[in-house]
Amino acid sequence: MAEDTSGSKALLEYIVKSVVDNPDEVQVTEAGYAREKILQLQVAAPDMGRVIGKGGRVINAIRALVQVAAAKEGAQVTVEILE
Repeated sequence: MAEDTSGSKALLEYIVKSVVDNPDEVQVTEAGYAREKILQLQVAAPDMGRVIGKGGRVINAIRALVQVAAAKEGAQVTVEILE
């Protein structure tokens, strides 16, 4: 099974752009190794709280959705937020 995370990356970008006030400043970059990909998320500083949510609930829900999408693609994905 081919490991392709393009769908996961697009899903992450779509979800985060829907949550933030400055969708033009959302950037998702892909890093990592053959077996595990890391999606690095950057948002505008004022939007950081919106993405993380109270107690980290929003980012944990986003991570869960992206991981399910990646599993369907045959990949393992971790979502990191960059400051």
